[in-house]
Amino acid sequence: MGVQAYTSQWVTAEGIEPHAPSPDNTLVGTPYRPDALGIAVRHTAEVTGGVPILVTENGIAVGDDERRIAYTDTALRGLRDAMGDGVDVRGYLHWSLLDNYEWGHWAPTFGLITVDRETFERKPKPSLRWLGDVARRGGLS
Repeated sequence: MGVQAYTSQWVTAEGIEPHAPSPDNTLVGTPYRPDALGIAVRHTAEVTGGVPILVTENGIAVGDDERRIAYTDTALRGLRDAMGDGVDVRGYLHWSLLDNYEWGHWAPTFGLITVDRETFERKPKPSLRWLGDVARRGGLS
């Protein structure tokens, strides 16, 4: 089962509740909720009877790459905890490799690599090195 998780949002009988404005919100206006990944995989395991899970997207739209690293670190710790509790997670894909053209514009930035809009030169962000180090170590330290 594929799971995508970035944030959380309340849904009532009347529909989706809008996110409250906050200086902590991401570039797309959603709350900073790295715990959403652990919540999502646990919920998915519960409602599917424990089928294997692949995290197909998890990340954050921010301009501050240190914030991206902090978000991803916390999200992966929640994922690790869920796996430790028996949730069968088979893989994780970060959202996204590039700051790309999406939905008709070049913003927001959510990739691990920035792209110059004039030359299309790609420059790795510190978050790419950080995530690569996590992968090389085989997990968080």
